[in-house]
Amino acid sequence: MSRRSRIASCVVLLTVACALTVGAFVVRPGGGRARATPVQVPAAVWTQLSSLPVKGRAPKTGYARSRFGQAWSDDVAVAGGHNGCDTRNDILARDLKPVRIKPDTHNCIVLSGTLDDPYTGRKIEFRRGASSSGAVQIDHLVALSDAWQTGAQQLTSEQRLDFANDPANLLAVDGPANQQKGAGDAATWLPSNHEFRCAYVMQQIRVKSAYHLWVTPAEHDAMSRVLHACEKGTQ
Repeated sequence: MSRRSRIASCVVLLTVACALTVGAFVVRPGGGRARATPVQVPAAVWTQLSSLPVKGRAPKTGYARSRFGQAWSDDVAVAGGHNGCDTRNDILARDLKPVRIKPDTHNCIVLSGTLDDPYTGRKIEFRRGASSSGAVQIDHLVALSDAWQTGAQQLTSEQRLDFANDPANLLAVDGPANQQKGAGDAATWLPSNHEFRCAYVMQQIRVKSAYHLWVTPAEHDAMSRVLHACEKGTQ
């Protein structure tokens, strides 16, 4: 599969994954959760999880953000190929609704918008600015550091650039939640919004499978627990 075709396929996967979150739980006004319809985990996801190699982390030696290319380049666009906008603005435009675009920027620079944050379940108002932009950050579902220690060291420079800018591995989220997650995997961090945990873990599995990465024993077990809980409606 060509680079462009693979990226386009990943965009579809992310859309499907997000759709799977609907109806997993209802949130009560007091913040509690009521059990609702279980989420059917696609057989392909179980197959991908079982196919992921399981082994310990490689040393972090040599890791740097620059190993994944220029941050937020225009090498991979949401629609596939180059579109003249950097990846961060592509993802903001995709995930915030509605958005206000800065005039005379080739329809690129997102000035404001509202995020239905998947990690916390809250609505967040985004306003571009030195002191306000950090309220919404772009998260790598599979963190770059985690990827480096689970196989990305063996990827080519172009593949790592693809990984860092792949829309299927990127999500606009609450800034503080993203900082809390850091480079954590499914064994060390899950979204506080239980409704999103199924889609979150399934997409991590898809991304790791697409880039031929591996999982640690603890990560594999955590992913398996989440998927089983999804099917029981208890995540």
